[in-house]
Amino acid sequence: MLCVTASVVRADQPASPKTGPAKFQWGVQIPLRDSVKLSATVYTPREQKEPAPCIFTLTPYMAQSYHDRGMYFAAHGYPFLTVDVRGRGDSEGEFRPLIQEARDGYDVVEWLAQQPYCNGKVTMWGGSYAGYDQWVTAKEFPPHLATIVPVASPYVGVDFPMRANISYPYAMRWLTFTSGNASQERIFGDETFWRDANRRWFESGSPFKEFDTLVGNPSKTFQEWVAHPQVDDYWDSYNPTAEQYAKLSLPILSITGSYDGDQLGALEHYRQHMKHGTEAAKAQHYLVIGPWNHAGTRTPEAEFGGLKFGPASLVDLPKLHLEWYAWTMQGGPKPEFLQKRVAYYVMDTDSWRYADTLEAITAQSRAYFLDSNGSANDVLASGSLAETQPKGKPDQYVYDPRDVSIAAIEDADMEAFTDQRAVYASRGKHLVYHTAPFERDTEISGFFKLSAWLAIDQPDTDFDVSVYEIRRDGSSIFLSNDQKRARYRESVREAKLIKTREPLEYDFDGFSFTSRMVRKGSRLRLVIGPLNSINIQKNFNSGGDISSETLRDARPVTVKLFHDRAHPTTLFVPIGQP
Repeated sequence: MLCVTASVVRADQPASPKTGPAKFQWGVQIPLRDSVKLSATVYTPREQKEPAPCIFTLTPYMAQSYHDRGMYFAAHGYPFLTVDVRGRGDSEGEFRPLIQEARDGYDVVEWLAQQPYCNGKVTMWGGSYAGYDQWVTAKEFPPHLATIVPVASPYVGVDFPMRANISYPYAMRWLTFTSGNASQERIFGDETFWRDANRRWFESGSPFKEFDTLVGNPSKTFQEWVAHPQVDDYWDSYNPTAEQYAKLSLPILSITGSYDGDQLGALEHYRQHMKHGTEAAKAQHYLVIGPWNHAGTRTPEAEFGGLKFGPASLVDLPKLHLEWYAWTMQGGPKPEFLQKRVAYYVMDTDSWRYADTLEAITAQSRAYFLDSNGSANDVLASGSLAETQPKGKPDQYVYDPRDVSIAAIEDADMEAFTDQRAVYASRGKHLVYHTAPFERDTEISGFFKLSAWLAIDQPDTDFDVSVYEIRRDGSSIFLSNDQKRARYRESVREAKLIKTREPLEYDFDGFSFTSRMVRKGSRLRLVIGPLNSINIQKNFNSGGDISSETLRDARPVTVKLFHDRAHPTTLFVPIGQP
């Protein structure tokens, strides 16, 4: 999802900034092709004697939020502009989230290239929304755009404002944050307010499409989004086309994190470029995947969500940007950190590893077959994950959309990646499988995949599958997850309701990337269950328009998971290079 965190609300600061003298000019007007003017704050080196490469960020979060970045880069010799996007802050025009940034970004590049402090080479900076607008600016091919560094960039329709065609209330929280011209940071940052709003909607059983009205901010954009429940031409229009990826020839540094809420989007952009780009262009595209959450992709932190990391995790990302800009625009040395085209951090080793491609990170995909004695509904009496062929009877759970008991757990403060209360609270309502304890330290790096044989007795339902490391002391660490709506079993572009009670194969191949050393004595835990959360659009299982469904449409569904020789439900585990 297109996440915004406290790092934006409090001002996104570079690590250990060394802010030397800089000239400051507020309220500079940038004319666009349709006569709308964007407002920019310009930071230039005070002692600048000749034109230099220039950097800008295009943000809906108020240009002043990035004052520290402007001071930092100007102190290091680069003119830097923080630009309010159309319709936000002090810029003119109407704000249409995301879709407006391609042409506007082009116009800013070409205007900036003509300024006396710029030598004609222009680049961009930023993450999340400001990572996305780098990709879409690049697809317009402004002649003076020299390089981009898209960080934590969403791919619209893949991870924001929905994932696997499943939306979430956060989309409305974000739209409220970016409503009007001024910042709504206090409203956006009120966790209690939004948790209460989500819970009231969840427990009321009211239609998802009314969530904007429920929170007091009727939104044309929200209604437009929910009117497009699956990937189609509408969502395609937000992103580069295959032909545009193929034409990209500028150097690119992509950055994301193992726990970045926009990792799926960032890697989709990367994959599309790797799929369609020329060999020369792909050779200039570098990828960094750190042990970071969304905010950490700009300012890494050693602790978040119950997780702790060592000093190697605290990469000086502003410095890496400086080195990248110097290499690609000024003929400087290649950044030492970028030893190969892909850099990734292996958790619980406090070390970085390198590969030539994303695929080369994984040495093998090890198959673990699900099995049980016909009951796998309890963490303490689970099914198994083993390398031997399965032969057990099907397991099953019943999901009743009218059951809202999970809200009480989700309403509490939880350590996002280590808390087990929700898993234990769902006893009998999902399926759980464990491997045997690992006999040796094993690096798991890459993407999980689950091939599951499932039967349901309703035309539709939603599934969530999550993988955890369970350590010898019983503690849990979330690794990755995927989700799927049954009607999109075959394709996210075409809905087909389920018309049989016989088992069908579901491929869960949308897991996020993870890299972790699973220590000797640890186990893997796989949890398969319904998507039943105050933070997710609710599927009432009726097969109707999900955004319009209400509690009156709710149908309990019995989900059976098969694991026999004819239906070998299998978890594929990515084993890292030796």
